[in-house]
Amino acid sequence: MGSKDPIHSGVSAVDLGTEGWHKPWSGTNGGSCVEAKMLPGGNVALRQSTDPQGPALVCSQQEMATFLAGIKSGAADFLLA
Repeated sequence: MGSKDPIHSGVSAVDLGTEGWHKPWSGTNGGSCVEAKMLPGGNVALRQSTDPQGPALVCSQQEMATFLAGIKSGAADFLLA
């Protein structure tokens, strides 16, 4: 995505609409969750549920696949220490 693309990391999550956000990582953390949304063209947006008007992180499907594979393999376990 180029810098002229209106859908980029840091864009206000509000600009991505209110429909289609999901909480796949919701748990027993008091309602503070990461929400995800599939965007037109295949990119994925992530936002903090407690700040739905804040910035969104926008990733390609390949970036999301790499991230999820790393999580599943334990590559990010150091973040919990």
